[in-house]
Amino acid sequence: MAEEYGQQIQFDVVGKFRDLEEKQTLLRERVLLIGKNLVEEREELTSTLQEMKRMLIQLKEESIRMKEFVQRLSEHSEELARKEEVIMLQRQLDILNPK
Repeated sequence: MAEEYGQQIQFDVVGKFRDLEEKQTLLRERVLLIGKNLVEEREELTSTLQEMKRMLIQLKEESIRMKEFVQRLSEHSEELARKEEVIMLQRQLDILNPK
């Protein structure tokens, strides 16, 4: 009977040991899967970040070009005679050169 009890304890210990090994194997697989997913996610985020940086640089360049265009347009419009100025000059010419 003592022998059977000893064997029973031995079987329980062996069974628990196998359960622990199985749990450890499952945990190792999960850790590897999590690591793989983490690496993939990092690569995807890096790619997205690089694309966003390229877009930001492009937007900055476009903004600079638009500012330059508006500045040139503003300078050009200042050089053009206003309608009121043209009418006033026409009246002065009419006074000087009556028909």
